[in-house]
Amino acid sequence: MPCVEQKKSAKVANETYQVRVRNMKAMKSDVDVQSTIPAGIRQEVRCAVRFPLALPVVLNIDKNEFPAQTRNVSASGVLFAVDRELKVGADIRFSMRMPGPVLGAAHDILVHCTGRVVRCSLSQQQYFAASTIDDYRFADN
Repeated sequence: MPCVEQKKSAKVANETYQVRVRNMKAMKSDVDVQSTIPAGIRQEVRCAVRFPLALPVVLNIDKNEFPAQTRNVSASGVLFAVDRELKVGADIRFSMRMPGPVLGAAHDILVHCTGRVVRCSLSQQQYFAASTIDDYRFADN
C-alpha cells in the first residue's frame, strides 16, 4: 500500500497550522515486542515520521478510561505504554498536548484523536499498544 502525502490545516487562537504526512523509509521500533507473526513474514510499514514523545494521555475505549503514556507519535499513529492488554480492533479516543516546537507553533496545542488499536504486545512486563490516528482536531483552547 503506497503512502500518499496528506495535508490538514486548523486554526487555533487565530493562527493557522499545517500538518503533513510524508513518505519515508520503514523504521524498526525501539521496543522489543513479542509477536505471534513469524519474523520472516512480519514487516513494518511507516508512512510518517515518528517523534519520540513521552506524553501523558487518558485513553477512552468502550466507555472505560485509563491512563497511558505515549512512546512515539506520528501523524498517522501512536505507540502507548499501558498497564493492561488492549483488544486489537477496538475503537480508541485520546487527547494529547503536543509540544509547540513539534508542530512549529509558538505554544503547546491540545489535539483530540480517534483511531483503533492495531497491535498490543507484552515486553519486559510492560504492555505496548499501537493505535492509528484516523481523525484528529485541534482544541479551540
